[in-house]
Amino acid sequence: MDVTVRPALASDIPTMAKVLGVAFSDDPVFTWLIPDDKTRPRRAAFMFEAFIRYQFFAHGGADVALDDNGVLVGAAVWAPPGKWNSGGAATLRVFPALARALRLRLAQAGRMADAMAAHHPKEPHWYLAFIGTLPSARGRGFGQALLNSRLDRCDAEGAPAYLESSKPDNVPYYERFGFEKTEELDVTDGGPLMWPMWRTPR
Repeated sequence: MDVTVRPALASDIPTMAKVLGVAFSDDPVFTWLIPDDKTRPRRAAFMFEAFIRYQFFAHGGADVALDDNGVLVGAAVWAPPGKWNSGGAATLRVFPALARALRLRLAQAGRMADAMAAHHPKEPHWYLAFIGTLPSARGRGFGQALLNSRLDRCDAEGAPAYLESSKPDNVPYYERFGFEKTEELDVTDGGPLMWPMWRTPR
């Protein structure tokens, strides 16, 4: 089986969003944000598409994984050093999609984002905002290929990397790539936890 990882094209963004929406459908934080199991993948995709299109894509940090048939089965969305927080203009452009996706949970999501930002490292780093694959693609090396593609660049540049794992089962997975937990973070006011993870370049 061949795994192809390449930079995302603008035309990939809707499919990336759908893939990530499905990939995060069993994520504890997304379950907390969007309690309806039936609509969660579709509503999450609204958010992912807006975040990718307005906050991350222009910085060149979006990658996709393709299977043997050229089907997009995974995506990773990174922000380069100094670009993880795009500021007010991007937030305004993302807001309608957030409102459409989160509905009555919008205020809780805003408080969660503020809490995450308060704990975000100040040292320059590559920030892995989202990574996911379709369930049918899991365990076949697509996630590993997506991670290694960008982490190889981090190592070449001598740049650290940072992520927040919102799924406890994924913490050991990220540790295999050199990430280390820095703390256990409650950004949901008693809901699901997050585990910030930092990777020193090799």
